[in-house]
Amino acid sequence: MNATQTLTKPRDSHPTTRAVTTQLKDIRKTLPLRVLSPADWRHWTENGYVIVRQAVPAGKVERLVDLLWKFDEKDPNDPSTWYAPQRREHKMTELNNTGMLEIYNHQYLWDTRQEPRVHDAFVDIWDREDLWVAIDRANLNPPKRTPGRANGFIHWDADTSLDPLPIGVQGVLSLKKQDGDVGGFQCVPELFRTFKDWVKTQPADRDPMHPDVTGFDIVNVEMEAGDLLIFNTLLAHGVRPNHSKDRVRMAQYISMFPADQDNAAEREARVACWRDLEPPVRDAFPGDPREWEKRHATPARLTPLGERLLGLADW
Repeated sequence: MNATQTLTKPRDSHPTTRAVTTQLKDIRKTLPLRVLSPADWRHWTENGYVIVRQAVPAGKVERLVDLLWKFDEKDPNDPSTWYAPQRREHKMTELNNTGMLEIYNHQYLWDTRQEPRVHDAFVDIWDREDLWVAIDRANLNPPKRTPGRANGFIHWDADTSLDPLPIGVQGVLSLKKQDGDVGGFQCVPELFRTFKDWVKTQPADRDPMHPDVTGFDIVNVEMEAGDLLIFNTLLAHGVRPNHSKDRVRMAQYISMFPADQDNAAEREARVACWRDLEPPVRDAFPGDPREWEKRHATPARLTPLGERLLGLADW
């Protein structure tokens, strides 16, 4: 396996890396902080997540919101349109009916990815500049109408039985206010801090993707539109259902990881996604059966930073 190849077994996980061998909470900084404050850095290392306030300008957020309503063929002023059936089943069945929007390469998505403040935040996290951005999608989650878990479920997106443990981050750009009513990110920082001791108390056949959080406090994270949440892949987390009466949760998934510039096949696959307006070839991404992006968009214009984040240009 090469340095930054995505770990796809036993499940289709988020990008992790072998280019970095020190767990991110244990990194000793060599680069000065660009976006995070010293207090932010401590919060990141101790709790496994950090919020970058106003990471993306309001204008870019608002036009992306408008685009996502249009893409999903829903009217923001007519809640009766918010509950249309999803267009394609997910191979990862836990993603069914979770509001995933199969849009990946539109100009407005790339505009937020190549925002310098967003890259600088991930530079702070990784302590290096040479990063690639994950080609990911967005989410539109209306108020919950069907019974189910009142508070969602807690999980990891990486296999925590691996030795050494995976090293990676994930990110969520909030496009609408997220609070206790509308739902959003929730996590278990205490389990992140005490994982090494906690795992010693668990049975050998424990579920490496879904922890028993009995006795732990679940923290609900509130965000404003334009805020970027970055969290460690080893942070147990989940999404609180939307229990509001008339508001949607809307977000874009943005994360970055060390570039694998010598991996020609991976670079070409990434460039092809951008050039051909295609989703990544992974079980988690079923794609849009309408091929809306191909019919309504052209390859995004990239800044010099965007070209490096994609892999079109070298760092």
